[in-house]
Amino acid sequence: MTIQIGDRLPEGALQEFIDIETEGCALGPNTFNVADLVKGKTIAIFGLPGAFTPTCSAQHLPGYIQLADQLKAKGVDEIWCISVNDAFVMGAWGRDQKATGIVRMMADGSATFTKALGLEFDLVAKGFGVRSKRYSMLVQDGVVKQLNVESGGFDVSSAETLLKQLG
Repeated sequence: MTIQIGDRLPEGALQEFIDIETEGCALGPNTFNVADLVKGKTIAIFGLPGAFTPTCSAQHLPGYIQLADQLKAKGVDEIWCISVNDAFVMGAWGRDQKATGIVRMMADGSATFTKALGLEFDLVAKGFGVRSKRYSMLVQDGVVKQLNVESGGFDVSSAETLLKQLG
């Protein structure tokens, strides 16, 4: 069943490639508990089919990078990009797109969290495996306040749409 507005995010873990070692975060892939990360925060989350793919690289991620300051001015504490790729790929894509320090590039390599959200997209027959549907959501203290799931194109999950929903 697909997550809905008013639902609490499911239990799960995501990985993030850390470029600069800090206390509590080692260099390289680090695993984070989603419930711990969202506690007391407002998070703009967007999911997409894959790193380095045409629409994701040309429009989806760049929109969130470009509008990050405006989203944060409206109360967003963090912006996450979630994709069914490993942490090494997400880290490389983030560096390539100049997202470091702006958008957290969160890896869901086995699609476990994506499946728990009910937002998986089966592309096995095309040789791409299980991927994420394209979506955006606003989460406050772990509860979904806005949810925009694409039905096939790239119309409702943009940073612009989420920014408008923030008022």
